[in-house]
Amino acid sequence: MFTGTTASGRPAEEPPRKSSDPDDTLEAAAVDGTAVAEPGDAAGTRAAGETEPAETPDATATAEPQERPDGEADPQGPSAGILRSNRHLIALSVLCALSTALNCTLSLLRLAHFQVATYDLVIFDEAVRGYSHFSAPTVPLRGVTGGFGMDYIQLADHFSPILAVLAPFYWLHDGPETLLVAQAVLFALAIPFLWKFTRRVLGTPHAYLVSVAYAISWPIAQATAVEFHEVAFVPLLSAIAVERLHAGRRLPGLLAVAGLLLTKEDLGLMVAGLGVWLFFTGQRRLGTGLVFTGVAVFEVVRKFLIPLAGGNPAYYTRYSKLGDDLPQMLWSAVTHPLQFVGMLFDDHSKWDTWGLLLWPALFLCLLSPLFLAALPLILERLLADSDNWWSTGWHYDAFVIMVLLMAGVDGAARLIRWLERRGVPRPGHGLRLAYAAAVFAVAVTTVPYRPFDNLMSPDFYQPDPRTEAREQAISMVPEGTVVEASDDFGARLSGRATVLWWDYQKRGTPWIVASVNNDLRGVVDSYLTEGYELRFDRQDIVVLHRIGS
Repeated sequence: MFTGTTASGRPAEEPPRKSSDPDDTLEAAAVDGTAVAEPGDAAGTRAAGETEPAETPDATATAEPQERPDGEADPQGPSAGILRSNRHLIALSVLCALSTALNCTLSLLRLAHFQVATYDLVIFDEAVRGYSHFSAPTVPLRGVTGGFGMDYIQLADHFSPILAVLAPFYWLHDGPETLLVAQAVLFALAIPFLWKFTRRVLGTPHAYLVSVAYAISWPIAQATAVEFHEVAFVPLLSAIAVERLHAGRRLPGLLAVAGLLLTKEDLGLMVAGLGVWLFFTGQRRLGTGLVFTGVAVFEVVRKFLIPLAGGNPAYYTRYSKLGDDLPQMLWSAVTHPLQFVGMLFDDHSKWDTWGLLLWPALFLCLLSPLFLAALPLILERLLADSDNWWSTGWHYDAFVIMVLLMAGVDGAARLIRWLERRGVPRPGHGLRLAYAAAVFAVAVTTVPYRPFDNLMSPDFYQPDPRTEAREQAISMVPEGTVVEASDDFGARLSGRATVLWWDYQKRGTPWIVASVNNDLRGVVDSYLTEGYELRFDRQDIVVLHRIGS
C-alpha cells in the first residue's frame, strides 16, 4: 500500500519518460505510489524488473515523436497530426456529450409527459429562482407543506449554497428544465476526471471502459429519474478531489473539497473520509486536516447555520438507537460495537443496498483505503431510523458511486500488484483489462433494471392519452398567481406561478390543478361548497378557482 516505487521498478522520485501529455509526467507516479500505468502504454504497466518492450504499432502518445527531423512534414498531413495529438480530448468530449444527451433525454421527456414529481424538483427550482433574482432562496412549497410559511428558505432545509452557481442559467431560461439540463451536464463532466485517474492507475483502454460504466451506472440513472437534487454536483466534485489529490495537485483538489462542503450539510462526512484515505496513503498532515475540517463543518452547519436559517437540525438526523448527534453516535459505536454493526444488516433492504453499491466495482473497492471516503455517507443512511433512506430507489447512491468506482480501480491495481509480488506470472495487463471490462459489463447488465431502460421502449417517447387534457388544464392558470398542484402538475407550473403542494388543507389558494380519482371526488366537492368553482373537469383532471380571487 505504501510502496515507494512504480510498478516498472524505477524509484518514484525518478523523472518519468518524456511524454506528449503533460498530465502524464510528474503525475504518472502519483503521490501515494499507486500509479501503475505507464502513460500512453496501451499494454499497461510491466511487472517489476521487466524490460521495456520495443515500440509497437499500438503505442500511443509517448511513442510518437514530437517533431520530425529537418522540418519534415507529417506524411498524413497537419489535420491527422492534430487529431492524433488530441484524440483523447475528442473521445472524452464525445463521451461527455453522449452522457449529457442520455440524461437529458430521460429527464426532459419525463417532464414533458407529466411524469416528474413536484417533490423535490419544484423546491430546487424555487430556490435557484430566488438566487437568480438576487434575493433569498425561498421555497414556498417546502415551507407551506411543513408549516413554516411562504418565506421559508432552502438553506434551512438542506445547506446547499452551491445552488447559487446555477442562477445565471436562469437568466437564459427560467424554469425547472434548466436544472435537469444542468444536472445532466454536471454528471457528464465528472467523466474526464474518472478517466484520468483510471488511466493513471490501470491504463488507457481501461479508463474508457470504466468511464462508460459510470455514465450508464444505475445510481446515475436513478438520480436522473428522480428529477434534480444537490447530488448533481457530487460526482464531479468528488472526482476532481480524488483525482487531483491522488496526482499531488493539492490546490484544485482542495477547491473541490470546499465545493463539497457547500453542497450539503452531511458532505463534511465525505470530506472527513477523504482525509482518512489521505492519511493511510502517506499524506498524514493533509489527511488529518481534512478529517478535522470535515467533522467541524458538519457539526457547525447542523448545529448553528441551519438553525440560524430557521431550520431544525434534527429533522433529517433521526438515530434513536444511537444518539442525538455525531459524538453520541460515535460513542455508541465504541461501547456497543455488535449492536452498531448489526444495525447495518438488520433489514433485507440494507443487504440489497450494500450489494448494489459494491457490485459495480466488483467489491474490489473494499481493498482500497479510498473506500473510507464513501463509508461515512453509507453508514449515515443505513443507521438512520427512516427506512426511506435504506432504499436504492432514490438519489442517495449517486453521492458515493464515483468514489466507489475509483476505489474499485485502486483496489484492483493493489490486488494485481500483490499477485505480482508473489510471483504470479505476468498477470498485469490481462487482469487490469479483465477488471475494466467486467466493470463495464456489470454496468450494462443493470441498465434493463433501472430507469435508462425507459429509453429502449418506444412507448416512452409517446405522450399518454391524458397529456392533452393536462396541457389544457395548466394553460388556464394565470401567470404570477399561487396554485396548489398534485404531484404530476407542480413542475410544469413552476416558473409561471408560485407552486404549493395540494394536500387538501383548505388554505384558500386562488387556483388548484390536480389529478383526482374516485376517492378524491368527495374532496373536490367539499371545495365547491367553500367558495371554489370547477373550471375544468376532464379525464379525472380538475381545475378549481376560488371565486373572487
